[in-house]
Amino acid sequence: MNEANSLIVSECQQGILRVEICRPEKKNALTNPMYSALADIFEAADRDKDVRVVLIHGQPKVFTSGNDLGDFLDHPPLSEVPPPPVFRFINSFRVLSKPFIAAVSGAAIGIGTTMLLHCDLAYAGESAKFQLPFVNLGLCPEASSSLLLPMLAGHARAAEILLFGEPFSADKALEIGLVNAVLPDASVLEHALARARKLVEKPAASVRLTKQLMKRAQMALIEQTIHEEGLHFRRQLVSPEAKEAFAAFLEKRKPDFSRFA
Repeated sequence: MNEANSLIVSECQQGILRVEICRPEKKNALTNPMYSALADIFEAADRDKDVRVVLIHGQPKVFTSGNDLGDFLDHPPLSEVPPPPVFRFINSFRVLSKPFIAAVSGAAIGIGTTMLLHCDLAYAGESAKFQLPFVNLGLCPEASSSLLLPMLAGHARAAEILLFGEPFSADKALEIGLVNAVLPDASVLEHALARARKLVEKPAASVRLTKQLMKRAQMALIEQTIHEEGLHFRRQLVSPEAKEAFAAFLEKRKPDFSRFA
């Protein structure tokens, strides 16, 4: 079995495709093979008539801590064609026509938070901690979060989240509309499954059409923003600021950006 297939586990039952990120010993950090596996699953789900709802989750103590830093530095997403695995995954949930639900407990860092901006429904456990640390790493936002987060939370609150890159709580996520509800950690997955079951009972074509209509006005702008963010992200990856940020992280010291304009 491909190692990524043991770290990304999927199963479809009664119309609900459950996708579990299953690498808790590494805080569900995502590698390139894991991103490829996720993209394959989401792309196939969109074509599969048996899949009515897609539900992604981790474990009670962690959703995902974002990129596996070692793998990220060894295989940086610098190419545009073909798209790197992480950008394939982003595109796969951007265009997903089926309802997309997330159950989040513990750490939701980087893409663990930005993917929620594309979910139709998201439920958080009380322990959930969200963070968009792109600026802290000398990078820029991805997955159209520079567009969608200000639209959701307003400019001032989005600026605080994106410019400082500080963790924020499940209650804050609920306040800004990033999640639909905050529940006990032990209940969040079952609650998300119960909501998915309710959607499965509804007319599938009407559900898909309603999702399409709600997102219609934003789709082109989201695609354009993802492309623009990707160009800047790739440039920033090789910038002096990013090199200093990653070196400091690996050396467990505070980065010094004072010599960069």
